[in-house]
Amino acid sequence: MTMTHDTSDSDLHVRHVEGPGDEAVGPGAHRDHEGHTGHGAGHGDHAAVFRRRFWWSLLLTVPIVATSHMVMDWFGYELDVPGRSWIGPVLGTVVYLWAGWPFLAGGVAEARARRPGMMLLIAMAITVAYAASASYSAGWFTQEFWWELAALITIMLLGHWQEMKALGQASDALAALAALLPDEADRVRSDGTVETVALDELTAGNVVLVRPGARVPADGEIIDGSAELDEAMITGESRPVSKGVGDRVVAGTVSTDSSIRVRVDAVGEDTSLAGIRRLVDEAQRSGSKAQALADRAAAMLFYVAVGAAATTFVAWAAVGRMDTAVLLTVGVLVISCPHALGLATPLVNSVSASLAARNGILVKSRIALERMRTVDAVLFDKTGTLTKGEHVVVDSVMAAGEDETAAWRAAGAVEADSEHPLARAIVRAATARGPVAAATGFTSLTGRGVEAVVEGATYAVGGPALLRERGLSEPKELEAAVDGWRRRGAAVLYLVRHDAVVAAFALEDEVRPEARQAVADLRATGRRVIVITGDARQVADAVGAELGVDEVLAEVLPEDKDAEVARLQARGLSVAMVGDGVNDAPALARADVGLAIGAGTDVAIESAGIILASSDPRAVLSVIRLSRTSYRKQLQNLTWAAGYNVAAIPLAAGALAWAGLTLQPAVGAVLMSASTIVVALNAQLLRRLDLRPTPLEGA
Repeated sequence: MTMTHDTSDSDLHVRHVEGPGDEAVGPGAHRDHEGHTGHGAGHGDHAAVFRRRFWWSLLLTVPIVATSHMVMDWFGYELDVPGRSWIGPVLGTVVYLWAGWPFLAGGVAEARARRPGMMLLIAMAITVAYAASASYSAGWFTQEFWWELAALITIMLLGHWQEMKALGQASDALAALAALLPDEADRVRSDGTVETVALDELTAGNVVLVRPGARVPADGEIIDGSAELDEAMITGESRPVSKGVGDRVVAGTVSTDSSIRVRVDAVGEDTSLAGIRRLVDEAQRSGSKAQALADRAAAMLFYVAVGAAATTFVAWAAVGRMDTAVLLTVGVLVISCPHALGLATPLVNSVSASLAARNGILVKSRIALERMRTVDAVLFDKTGTLTKGEHVVVDSVMAAGEDETAAWRAAGAVEADSEHPLARAIVRAATARGPVAAATGFTSLTGRGVEAVVEGATYAVGGPALLRERGLSEPKELEAAVDGWRRRGAAVLYLVRHDAVVAAFALEDEVRPEARQAVADLRATGRRVIVITGDARQVADAVGAELGVDEVLAEVLPEDKDAEVARLQARGLSVAMVGDGVNDAPALARADVGLAIGAGTDVAIESAGIILASSDPRAVLSVIRLSRTSYRKQLQNLTWAAGYNVAAIPLAAGALAWAGLTLQPAVGAVLMSASTIVVALNAQLLRRLDLRPTPLEGA
């Protein structure tokens, strides 16, 4: 294992070096392993290689151990089989050259690259053991090492097999994302007939039919039909989302109940799913402060190990204990392999990136995720983040003597043909109260509103400009309500029949129900919650009061948001900025942590370190939980791995030999592998972390 986690392309792609046997493993193959990065398929291949070599090595090791003079003396038995003296040398050489090939080739690669690490330590240990064993068989040495050499390599292979298996499991998110795309798509021809084509035959502009239960093959827009779409793979949201004509759909999502026709506008590597796969891959490969610390410690440990091994050999040889010198030198080299130390951080990174992706959290920067646990102020953009970015009717009042049902029927009818966002809000509110009437003679009154004939009467809907143009004033029974709405910053629309004001409606950007809980939970953790918006002060204050935030920054232009972030930082606050990733880009980049929210269909945002694929602000709490837990796991692993090496090296060097306590190389290999497995299992415990937002109060 090299001790630096270089994430350059040349190191991330597996380079196979043919070795003895039918597999291709070696420095390049292990280079992907070294950094504990790369793709899940690569780890799966490596796991299979180490598994196969382990079992063959174990098969060859059994007769070597069983016919060893030392082992027979220990257990008091005698095996007298023909050619017994050749079993150790012949089978031991096969184990050394074939089963030990990944370590030998990896050690040579590290030496050539001048990046000494774990593979070089293992190669040195088994080579010293092999040389001593061969010397024994040639009559030049007084103690055999064949059984220890074979056992050492077998145990090392077992440890590497389990490590590759763990890393492969950690990278399952990429394979799972790749499996979300169907192999084929139903493309609609120009004559309306449907043909089944391979996915790579789709191009932008094609229309595809998505049947109930089928996956959307590419990003696009619904042009016919409506359906409930399961978007859990993008947002982590378990409930299906209603989609209709004009709505965008994303490759890999599932139409749960109806057929829809989608005009494709992104295929292959341009789809959101492909972007998410790239982000997960980058997150698994990106560095962090804890990883950098582990890298430096592991690099230092190589030189400590070599120095300790040399000192051990010289010291024991100087007192005439050459057998012990060789034995303990091999033990020092084995026990000091920084296997667990090198795995401590990268495996946590891989598991946390996979876990995050499955919950709609896309980590682009490990540093950003680490910083999230120390953030003490969360700055939310208002529109589209804490609010839905679309107006709803929040209140209405009728003039004296007017029928409320009739007023809503007329208002919905007049606004039915308008495309204005406020008009759509009126229509939604009207249809929720019952059927709307039919309108004729629709006319748009530029800058004032719209007008139409409903059931023989002329109605108009518009704002204060409409009343001013017609010389109308509000009935007294409307004044108090309208004044209160204006103080809140609500938009006010009036329904006018002929020359009389019939009703008034208040419209506001709807606050997300999840936002209230997100703010409350964040404040419960001791963090300040701040709203920043370009909206008028009264609008921003109303939203801030409704949510219970600590501070409101209103009437801030998009280009000035980063300056506000800088001012907060100047106050000594560590700031996380949560925005939509478009006009908030400078602020996202300026903040200590930038989180782009609601970016499930725009995963290429460069300014944010973390992307929240859903529009649920409660996901910010999930990021904090993940940050805290993954960092704690990293520190636990680093403490265990470093502490193990510090304690084990003196023991392996024979520091307690005076008390009759020495460490055989094979036992050292067991302890080293056990340490690695402890680190791997501890990292896997991250999978138990529940990142789902807490249920809404009252839900």
